[in-house]
Amino acid sequence: MTESATQIKFPYRYDIVGSLLRTQALKDAHAKFSAGQIDASQLKTIQRQETRKIVAKQVDLGLKDITDGEFNRSWWHLDFLWGLTGVGHYDYHKSYKFHGSKTRTDNAELVGKIAFNPNHPFFESFEYLKSITPDGVTPKQTIPSPSMLFRDNRSDNWSDYYDSWDAYLDDLAKAYHETILRFYELGCRYIQLDDTTWAFLISKLNETASDPETHAKYIKLAEDAVLVINKLLENLPEDLTVTTHICRGNFKSTYLFSGGYDDVADYLGQLHYDGLFLEYDSDRAGNFDPLDRIWNGDRDKRIVLGLITSKSPELENQDTVITRIKQAAEKVPLENLALSTQCGFASTEEGNKLTEDQQWAKLTLVKSIAEKVWHA
Repeated sequence: MTESATQIKFPYRYDIVGSLLRTQALKDAHAKFSAGQIDASQLKTIQRQETRKIVAKQVDLGLKDITDGEFNRSWWHLDFLWGLTGVGHYDYHKSYKFHGSKTRTDNAELVGKIAFNPNHPFFESFEYLKSITPDGVTPKQTIPSPSMLFRDNRSDNWSDYYDSWDAYLDDLAKAYHETILRFYELGCRYIQLDDTTWAFLISKLNETASDPETHAKYIKLAEDAVLVINKLLENLPEDLTVTTHICRGNFKSTYLFSGGYDDVADYLGQLHYDGLFLEYDSDRAGNFDPLDRIWNGDRDKRIVLGLITSKSPELENQDTVITRIKQAAEKVPLENLALSTQCGFASTEEGNKLTEDQQWAKLTLVKSIAEKVWHA
């Protein structure tokens, strides 16, 4: 799905993960909508006004690809999953237990067979994003990985609708494949699947190593994730770039998972993505030793190093980041590396604990360092 390594267009040398801090105007609009002071149409108008502003800001910054900041959603994953045919919304009565914080209790569940929804609301949102993206800049669409649907109890009732687990996974891959093709028809040429499954598995595979039966369950999850992802990626247009972001959780500057990539590196190396965004902003992510297994010698694949944190406002030292890039280049050729923040700035509408100015300073730093390293 990409050109040769020397001609790879995306991921760009300085790239953006996706979500951006919601502006105060958008936060106020959501509060008014919840209080019944404005209707859905008025909320949408404000959302689009604010989206236009942050697109302009990204363009002014000089980014080669931009996103809508995920201003059209509350959650990075659930809003998309709810838009698929066969997925419903329910109150799980449990929150994601981040270190030092808890989320709201919304969740998704199967309510029928999984299928492509031609009226998924994200299509309209992408059309708007593309309409306000200037020539020479690529609008990037972010959606959650399909693996997010067969985790966290979301597919517990699969047998109510399917004769076999494999049949369910086939439908899930087909629904995603058709969804991505629809984005392509609308002009999308760069799409990213965000995924916390691998960080979840990093913790589970390690802690169950002495329990073969439980360990086998997580091995099966990893194998199923590879199967579904590679199946949905089959026979996509050659000029479409599809990447993934491997996330350890991001809520109000906290996290869910820790651990290096060693236990999942071989699975990540099997994925047929054009690029992988990897978190490497702290010791929680481990060292660069597994990088060559993740890259797996694919000259058409780019590894994006998330060396700049989106969780705190302090700016990293440029020389220190450049040194780390050089260290990573001992495992993966420099031409197959790129740079980004380790995650987005607002995986949920609450956002991380930094200001909008500090957010833009982080992205400016990413660009500045990449220009020095790759002369991008």
